[in-house]
Amino acid sequence: MPEAERALVTGASGFVGSHLIEYLLSNTDWQIDAMIRWRSPLDNMSSFLRNPRLRFLYADLLDTVSVDRAMQQSLPQFVFHLAAQSFPRTSFDAPLATLDCNVQGTLRLLEAIKTYRRSALIHVCSSSEVYGKTPAHLLPIKEDCPFHPASPYAISKVGTDLIARHYAEAHGMKIMVTRMFTHTGPRRGDVFAESSFAKQIAMIEAGLMENPVMVGNLESTRTIADVRDAVRAYHMLVTVNPQPGEVYNIGGAHTCTVGDMLRHLVSLSSGKNFLRMREDPSRLRPIDADNQVPDCSKFTAHTGWKPEIKFEQTMKDLLEYWRARVRSHPVINR
Repeated sequence: MPEAERALVTGASGFVGSHLIEYLLSNTDWQIDAMIRWRSPLDNMSSFLRNPRLRFLYADLLDTVSVDRAMQQSLPQFVFHLAAQSFPRTSFDAPLATLDCNVQGTLRLLEAIKTYRRSALIHVCSSSEVYGKTPAHLLPIKEDCPFHPASPYAISKVGTDLIARHYAEAHGMKIMVTRMFTHTGPRRGDVFAESSFAKQIAMIEAGLMENPVMVGNLESTRTIADVRDAVRAYHMLVTVNPQPGEVYNIGGAHTCTVGDMLRHLVSLSSGKNFLRMREDPSRLRPIDADNQVPDCSKFTAHTGWKPEIKFEQTMKDLLEYWRARVRSHPVINR
């Protein structure tokens, strides 16, 4: 019997990485190599940590030797490169660390693949943040929309995007790039607006925090996807007639402002009649990426993928996730 195919997932313990591995374990017979740092928390992976098809490889994108070693150990047929410093607000405080991890880290990984597993199908995760401040006349955003990054994180993702396309063209590597628009759901980090709102609401409900809910910019427009739809798209990217060198926008179907998301979460709360909000200057970016509304027709036409999970279900599941976290960890940082 031939050996099962193997996939390597970088950033495996993160929000998207953990959902992707959960999806692959449930929907393929692949062996999964989860690339994590030695200090990575494994909370997001608790439900499948003991799966016999899952193996952990310890590496850090900042360390070439460890990345090379992980690639030699894995020799995968598929690589999903999700690891990144992924918090736009943090990138203003740590721009050099963000650029090193996201740009040079991607280069280190692609060099390792080129050396040890050039035949792999590779998904490099860029971001809709590369489009940044998009004027209204260019909406919805197509893949040929000009880049106008609005944060050091977004600049780092422009670098990631371009490096991936360079390696595809210059070295004939089987690389595809996705620019995922806003996606959320259970396990979303609390540095992101909607997850921070859900966490604060859950804490207020439990009596662990007083009003108000602290907020940043509520006027930015976002098109929301569920993370579980996103990882299904990533699997289809490498299995439905994959096209090396292509770039795809992927995103949801529900467009709203950040304030609309907050108001919907509040409507789900037992304290909806008394919840208030207050702007926290520390939550504001020096410049924001507005009008993040995607045109995903290219990816949909190629794969048949479309979002299936409704916005209302995503918000409900996100709030329930934080309610469960608050119940099990009553001492939780604001």
